[in-house]
Amino acid sequence: MTDAWPYLEIHQSRTREPSPYEYKLAATLEEVFTSEGHELTDVVRGLNARKVHAPDGEPWTETSFRAEMHRLGA
Repeated sequence: MTDAWPYLEIHQSRTREPSPYEYKLAATLEEVFTSEGHELTDVVRGLNARKVHAPDGEPWTETSFRAEMHRLGA
């Protein structure tokens, strides 16, 4: 008998490679979570302070951030 774990795909829910925008957003979110906090207001403030804008080019709002996370499946 072997004690090997079943194989798990690292990105099981990914249907495509992330776009450059998605990579930048993810990296910036990690930075914001590390240095500023996890609350929605912290995240929106941190993204805007770093000039990482919403897909429409506008500054983030709590509503636009929630909508984008929903669109991305987060």
